[in-house]
Amino acid sequence: MANILPFNEVTLQAIKWENGKLQVLDQILLPAITKYVNVNGVEDGWKVINKMQVRGAPAIAMVGCLSLAVEIMKENYMDKKTLHQDVEGKLNYLISARPTAVNIKTAAEYLISLLNKLTEDNSISAEEMKKRLLDAIDEMLEKDVSDNRSIGNYGAEEILSTVHKDHLVRVLTHCNAGSLATAGYGTALGVIRSLHSKESLDQAYCTETRPYNQGARLTSYELVHDKIPATLVCDDMVAALMKNKNIDAVVVGADRVAANGDTANKIGTYQIAILAKYHNVPFYVAAPRTSIDFDTPSGDHIVIEERSEREMTHINDQRIAAAGIQCWNPAFDVTPASLITGIITEVGVYKPEDLIKLKK
Repeated sequence: MANILPFNEVTLQAIKWENGKLQVLDQILLPAITKYVNVNGVEDGWKVINKMQVRGAPAIAMVGCLSLAVEIMKENYMDKKTLHQDVEGKLNYLISARPTAVNIKTAAEYLISLLNKLTEDNSISAEEMKKRLLDAIDEMLEKDVSDNRSIGNYGAEEILSTVHKDHLVRVLTHCNAGSLATAGYGTALGVIRSLHSKESLDQAYCTETRPYNQGARLTSYELVHDKIPATLVCDDMVAALMKNKNIDAVVVGADRVAANGDTANKIGTYQIAILAKYHNVPFYVAAPRTSIDFDTPSGDHIVIEERSEREMTHINDQRIAAAGIQCWNPAFDVTPASLITGIITEVGVYKPEDLIKLKK
């Protein structure tokens, strides 16, 4: 039975993992209903990712890996080859759930590399190989929260040093890159949380983020929960906001960063970057190193997921668009590196052209 809580008792824990049991917060239902759904294996993991019950590139990666952990914990593998083939096949399947988000691909490559090493080590049994794989997934979960806090601190320090003002700062964010999009704390929203904890934040502005309303539903939800001073604006108000409200910085998350710094993020990010450039507002991308895809040379090579037209034509099953109209619904757009002031990672802030320093 899923756990349902009223709004005033809500937790911002998007992922619950304990004793081999995985639950995810159904973000489709937020903010009206807080409901956790059980993920009993890889098939469930693929579905909650694809249906956007869980979303945000870091959270997608963690739920994918944890759904794999749930499944392999139940299995007794006779030999390492069978374990290796089973895990690799399941990881490749999970990647297909949301192709634009690179973190799950990065996590899969890491786990497959680990499997290769363990397979070649004749001193390790199939059971020990399985244990080490499960331990690696647990470590990934812990590291995600730690990395997000580092991103938040680096980002806050960068913005405060760049603004060079003695007043409290005003920051705009787009979509949701907070606790609900990660294992905890958040990336872009982590920066805002850190600014608030330093008592340096005047106001956080968040866009509604049509057509899925992640800003209105999820970012607003987190900001209200944390009692951070915040204001919601419609997507088409950003130019007026920058002109009239003295925005000091924009900070957004990322689903994939290409080797040259071009960044794929929620649809609407690109136009905000253009507006920021015109209004001389610094534009930052907050993302862990796992979001950087050095195998993708530029944004032109990033596969952009297109979603159902129903997300545009209906709200809560009520049609809001004229029947028969054609729709184009890309889930992401690509912001060119030339519009990005800096990319905030868990190890520091880098100009797009300097990302190559992070390549291992």
